[in-house]
Amino acid sequence: MAMGGLTAWGLSALINAGLILPATRLPVLTRRGWWHAWALGTVLGATLGWQGWLAVVLYLALGSAVTKLGFARKAELGIAEARGGRRGPENVWGSAATGTALALLSQVPGAPTPLLMVGFVASFAAKLGDTCGSEIGKRWGRTTISLSRLRVVPPGTEGAVSLEGTLASLAGAGVFSLIGCSLSLVSWELLLPISVIAWLATLVESLIGSELQPQLPWLSNEAVNALMTAIAAAAAMVVLR
Repeated sequence: MAMGGLTAWGLSALINAGLILPATRLPVLTRRGWWHAWALGTVLGATLGWQGWLAVVLYLALGSAVTKLGFARKAELGIAEARGGRRGPENVWGSAATGTALALLSQVPGAPTPLLMVGFVASFAAKLGDTCGSEIGKRWGRTTISLSRLRVVPPGTEGAVSLEGTLASLAGAGVFSLIGCSLSLVSWELLLPISVIAWLATLVESLIGSELQPQLPWLSNEAVNALMTAIAAAAAMVVLR
């Protein structure tokens, strides 16, 4: 799966630079965000080959597309993503730090690569599920409820969920799990369990956002996202080992 070796790293860096340069015109990432995406793509290409690279490109494309859904209305309500939905370096690594660490660990001699790939897919499945749930819920959620207090709260409240958003979150987790299976990162029998574990991690993220984040000023949204992906990866690797 991996290309391996210094030559592979150099080749991956060049290929990703060639792909990133024309892509910087797209309203997906900030300028700095694109170059951090180049670093991420370089790591994934050199460690996991085209399969891991393509999986994360599809994650980025799907997540960006979902963010743009109903964006004008979300902007009117003051709950749209900043910078017109463009993601910065903090968003790149909040989403991908766990997956990147697992990709690098897969290159250690004797590493349990199939198990690490379970964690890799689960981490991005959770993040895509979280993005789908948040963006769909903010725009089309009819009733938003705080999981910790079980009461109705305004749309966009940290840690709150809606039925529509929750179903979208499950769908997003399932879509990325499907991508992981289709690209042979994980086996097909793991499609459903990874999807469910990733979805459950998004619910844990909601609780962290509502209970811990207000009390800990340093716990940014990106840090919460990184924690969620780590929880999803760890849970999947423990349950499905």
